[in-house]
Amino acid sequence: MDERSESMVFSGQYKVRGGKLVSVDVTVSEDRIATAHVFGDFFLEPDDALEDLNAALVGMPTSATAAELSAAITARLDARPDPVQMIGFDAEAVAISVRRALGHATSWEDLTFEVFDPVVLPPVMHVALDEVLPNEVLAGRRGPHFRIWDWDSSLVVIGSYQSLRNEIDADGAAKHGIDVVRRITGGGAMFMEEGNCITYSLVVPTSLVEGLSFEQAYAYLDDWVMGALAEIGVTAHYVPLNDIASEQGKIGGAAQRRFAGGVLLHHVTMAYDIDADTMGEVLRIGREKLSDKGTRSANKRVDPMRSQTGLARQQIIDGFLEFFRARYDTATSTYTEDELAKARKLVETKFGTEEWTSRVP
Repeated sequence: MDERSESMVFSGQYKVRGGKLVSVDVTVSEDRIATAHVFGDFFLEPDDALEDLNAALVGMPTSATAAELSAAITARLDARPDPVQMIGFDAEAVAISVRRALGHATSWEDLTFEVFDPVVLPPVMHVALDEVLPNEVLAGRRGPHFRIWDWDSSLVVIGSYQSLRNEIDADGAAKHGIDVVRRITGGGAMFMEEGNCITYSLVVPTSLVEGLSFEQAYAYLDDWVMGALAEIGVTAHYVPLNDIASEQGKIGGAAQRRFAGGVLLHHVTMAYDIDADTMGEVLRIGREKLSDKGTRSANKRVDPMRSQTGLARQQIIDGFLEFFRARYDTATSTYTEDELAKARKLVETKFGTEEWTSRVP
């Protein structure tokens, strides 16, 4: 930051989810913002409030957090004698744009994503890879990436903090030959039979969600999939904190884990065509889950994506991959032998052990 001077203009942008684009140009002198110009397709009343918006940023340290920048903007606007209306954006959006301009925050356009086409693996391997791959990013051996799971056997993946006995009917799981594995993220159970759902993992720098609340970060990281779903005929929306739903009910849910060092894992499972009877026998709260998905009777299939699109699961997966690649800068990749070996080791020492699975009895 020492090399920056008033003669150098730094720009940042942030698109408010469901709102407007906010841009800012700043210059810097002696580690403080020397000038600031906020602009975009938002609405602001009264018109001269823009001068206060810019003035609030001048003099702020270049190290100021998004929260500190937002507080400075809010204090300046609140000090005006007349009320200010920020339509389509807010102080947080301006703060994030400033952080991006100063190089403290990342935008989607700054990243190149390694994209993994589906590779069939035991589902517990995918659970293990969600620990291996973020650590590979932290070590500098991987970049940000997007991968879709595929698997060859049935499994229930429970959240890191769920009670095993409260969530799983052991007799039902044994009857149907379905194992149980605990993952490293919170949230609810994922009922995964071969071909019955679509699961993906996204690993990004935490700087991509700089300035966002946890609730905002969930929706922000899945904004792309709303567009992908719309293209295949599903009108979806986010239900806080972490659910994706349509008019017919819940489609899926997301979970996150933030790793020390600046990497975030975000993964989502969406129902394609679940055997509701089996799920109801394996999950103790299966019937409640079915009603949440808009299914009145357990003697049906939970098929929000299949019934709404009429597409085969692979067609939907192909559509997701095509949409993601069209929207972002990507490069095709796959798992290395070293990564798979590390995942197998974690299955042996952690995810496949009774001690880990039962850590919350």
